[in-house]
Amino acid sequence: MKYTTVKISEILKHPTKRMDAKYWIKKKKKATSDKLQAASLTSRILNDKVKTMTNIIYKDKKHKLPFEIKSHSTTMVKRTNGLSGQSTELPQFAALVYDHTMYMSMMTELKDKETGQTPGFSEHQDDWQIVRNGIDFFRQYFAKQYMVLLD
Repeated sequence: MKYTTVKISEILKHPTKRMDAKYWIKKKKKATSDKLQAASLTSRILNDKVKTMTNIIYKDKKHKLPFEIKSHSTTMVKRTNGLSGQSTELPQFAALVYDHTMYMSMMTELKDKETGQTPGFSEHQDDWQIVRNGIDFFRQYFAKQYMVLLD
């Protein structure tokens, strides 16, 4: 799989505002021919992600954490949806994933607002990816809590 990162500002500067992936991959590859090729960069990034992801066994199921957290405790804790007021209990490690996901969402929205960019479509895609990874974690492993806290 080949990919590259394109900032919204780059697309907006392009005369036809092209959004097709093949064009940008080819353009970036040509501009950075002395740097890593897209395929090897992808491989390196995937390997780095595998190294930083941690697995936790909870209720006899393996849970792959989306990012590093401080505690792997399975002690049950309560979290409340700030908008609806609904609460749910979940293991502490999942609560930490929720807390960090919400923190990153709030901070990245603020960064986007300060720079006048559209949330989710800004140059802060690495931060938004952390938010998406946290949400995906809940969809996969804690669907019930996802419906209360994030849906």
